[in-house]
Amino acid sequence: MAHFKIIAIVGKPRHDIALETHLSVYNWLKERKYQILVEENIAKLLNLPNATTLDQIGQVADLVIVIGGDGNMLGMARHFAKYQVPLIGINRGNLGFLTDIAPQTAFEQLHNCLERGEFFIEERFLLEAKVERNGKIIAEHNALNEVIIHASQVAKTIDFKVSIDGKFAFSQRSDGLIIATPTGSTAYSLSANGPILTPNLNAMALVSMFPHSLSSRPVVIDGDSQLSLRFAQYNQPELRVSCDNQVSLPFAPEDRILVQKSPEKLQLLHLNDYNYFNVLGSKLGWLTKLF
Repeated sequence: MAHFKIIAIVGKPRHDIALETHLSVYNWLKERKYQILVEENIAKLLNLPNATTLDQIGQVADLVIVIGGDGNMLGMARHFAKYQVPLIGINRGNLGFLTDIAPQTAFEQLHNCLERGEFFIEERFLLEAKVERNGKIIAEHNALNEVIIHASQVAKTIDFKVSIDGKFAFSQRSDGLIIATPTGSTAYSLSANGPILTPNLNAMALVSMFPHSLSSRPVVIDGDSQLSLRFAQYNQPELRVSCDNQVSLPFAPEDRILVQKSPEKLQLLHLNDYNYFNVLGSKLGWLTKLF
């Protein structure tokens, strides 16, 4: 019995090899009589039928195959979370924390998933960041990896204070603050010496960026916490909220930033033999056995 009938192919290929993967996956699905939707930009590049917008894909697809790197998966996750359609990734990037199917074994693994039903779906939560001005929300966006509050100029410090669930937590002078999900704990947060959080945790990591204090340390808080950030009026006039380093929301020092868990969740499909710690070990070089 087919577990998925309508399958979409999406991604933003940066080179011809990645584009060839899109075509190969399309032909493989076509041979097996699946109904295929192709993201309109990909369809145009490859001269394929069934060109479909991302919104149309979200409304009707049973499964979305993301071909590319983790950056592609981040963008697609933010878009498709509201549709609750599962995503599976074929890695054509560098790291592959989220796109965990290797292109060399893609068709074997797709066979095991689509034909044999050897898969499970893991939920990953997203964050939502809002800019509040005079009591009104003027901008908002979601993030799978992290929300970053920083100055618009590089290497500029900002002074701010953080409240958690309506209670003052700390104030700080630094280049900014990273608010990371468990998914994002192995991304930008990790490079700032943040903790690694396993994906099943209901938690967020608050990691300072170049703090002007030796006592500043990463803090892990409950995933259902509500964060509020206020800023000193003498900060530079233009500050920013970055979502996954892909979407940027400008704001002013008098504004308030609100960050909390989004009601939308990513449905991430894995093969049954998926092991998070194997992925983590291979990416971070932990697989050497001492005994």
